Amino acid sequence: MPPSIEELLARIQSLQEQVEQEYARLRAEFEQQRRALAGRLVELQRQQRVSLWRYLRGTRLSVVLTAPVIYAGWPVFALLDLFVTVYQAVCFPVYRIPKVRRADYLVFDRADLPYLNAIEKFNCFYCSYGNGVIAYAREIAARTEQYWCPIKHARRLYGAHDRYPTFFEHGDAEAFRQGLERLRRQFDDIRTAPPPEGAPPPPPGP
Repeated sequence: MPPSIEELLARIQSLQEQVEQEYARLRAEFEQQRRALAGRLVELQRQQRVSLWRYLRGTRLSVVLTAPVIYAGWPVFALLDLFVTVYQAVCFPVYRIPKVRRADYLVFDRADLPYLNAIEKFNCFYCSYGNGVIAYAREIAARTEQYWCPIKHARRLYGAHDRYPTFFEHGDAEAFRQGLERLRRQFDDIRTAPPPEGAPPPPPGP
């Protein structure tokens, strides 16, 4: 006698429960292996860490003597950071330019690397701050240039910012006069770009 529909449905439900249990077991096993491997990876990275004594002993004297010159840039970067932050906070709403998200350029995620000693972590922090501030200020300056003087140079410009290709050709007065107001509002790529993963959404434009 063939099984009834109720019996078939009960079997299906039982099989589904077994499948779910097996999936749960495999997920738990995978998570356990992942944690074990992560711990092993951290331990392997710690083994690559150079102690402070070995690090300092292997450093040339000339490097030690020039270190104060490098670290003297701290107040310069801090002042630049403060200036461009205040500048865009005061001026960009007037110009209707979208503000630059500081958090997109200043990223500090290397301090937790287990293979770095204290000096190397500090150096990574300093490099992240210095380069981040420069990139942050560069984008603010680029958006300002797009508003006030979006004209390409007659000579080739090395290391031009990303907004430079949209500028008017050097000497094209008609295009400049006719398209200046349009280009001053051409920030759709900023307003529509998705925020970085994990970052809060940007504030609405003015």
